[in-house]
Amino acid sequence: MPWKNHSVVGERWRLVKALFRNEKSVSQWCRLFGVSRKTAYKWRARFTKSGRGGLRDRKRRPRQMPRQLKAVAVARIRRARQKHPYWGPKKIQIWFRRQGWRAPALRTVGRWLGRLKLARKPRRRSRKGGVRLHPALTLGQRPNQVWTVDFKGWFCTRNGQRCEPLTVRDLFSRYGLAARLLPDPRWTRVRAVFARLFQERGLPEIIRVDNGGPFASTGPAGLSRLSVWWRRLGIGAEFTRPGHPEDNGAHEQFHRVLKRETLRPVARTRQGQQHRITVWLRRYNEERPHEALGQQTPRSWYRVSRRKYPRRLAELTYAESWFVRRVRSNGEIKWRGRQRFIGEAFVGQRIGLEFKRRAVVSVYFGKTLIGRLHAGDAGGMRPIKYWHRRRTVKNRKV
Repeated sequence: MPWKNHSVVGERWRLVKALFRNEKSVSQWCRLFGVSRKTAYKWRARFTKSGRGGLRDRKRRPRQMPRQLKAVAVARIRRARQKHPYWGPKKIQIWFRRQGWRAPALRTVGRWLGRLKLARKPRRRSRKGGVRLHPALTLGQRPNQVWTVDFKGWFCTRNGQRCEPLTVRDLFSRYGLAARLLPDPRWTRVRAVFARLFQERGLPEIIRVDNGGPFASTGPAGLSRLSVWWRRLGIGAEFTRPGHPEDNGAHEQFHRVLKRETLRPVARTRQGQQHRITVWLRRYNEERPHEALGQQTPRSWYRVSRRKYPRRLAELTYAESWFVRRVRSNGEIKWRGRQRFIGEAFVGQRIGLEFKRRAVVSVYFGKTLIGRLHAGDAGGMRPIKYWHRRRTVKNRKV
């Protein structure tokens, strides 16, 4: 015996036909079909109005949705995402408010990004403990207190030109001060970039760098010719710990955004890539909201430094009882009839010599102890090794 197939619409049709035959009362037919009288009257009225098609289930969507997002708002969400492909719901919501429009809820923006097929699949990241700033590093509490500087990894344009991206950023306001593509990381090119930047933005109090060139060296006090120039300008050079990029984590995040939004794909020439980065940096500073700043732009937090770039550096002065020597072009000075090597980073600089013992002389660059000269040594100066990790000074064997 075959199975009997019953459809919902078919059962409703049988009920309606039975009601129109008037062989039994409505209550009796309802008991036979197992439905309420309200249900029976409802299906009979729908059949009378729309025929058999009225026995089908209707859509549950309401006819009117007062809070439904209007088409113009959906078009604005699409336009914002197309203009800024890497902006999420939070930044798009802030963009609505800046334009003076009524901003949708975050979930609404996210839902419409998914419907418009503009949402990106979030990248899964391993859960790690929070990164803590090393206590030896300065926490930026005002603009121009700490500038962070670094070279992003080099790359080549499509025509084979090498690019070394030098980036400078204000730690407190997250303001991108400079992003220049250099053909090589020589200190003379870096100094030219900073000279122009100091003229436009003034001088910071501290510049934070890693232990690589041209910012640092393996010489006395870890100083290079570039960091010596910073010291002459009254700027402190702050070094991160070797092998700890998280000490400059905010700057590394800046590099990640720069790479994602400007280097995919790379431009054909260095000039074209520089133009792309310059336009991106302006948008980063003036348009892109930053979550660490309460969804405000870095431009609204940054102010130009009041410390002006001097046209001429003042000479270093030392105590009257000290001997003063100027380092020659080969990094040496003449002391007691012999050539004594000090360091190439101090070429052209005045250094102070203070007698500590009869045969030992302490060598200072400004207020920084950089080494000691021993009368019995045939070579150069014994440099002082600074442990940037603990901000303490440790002498080599004397």
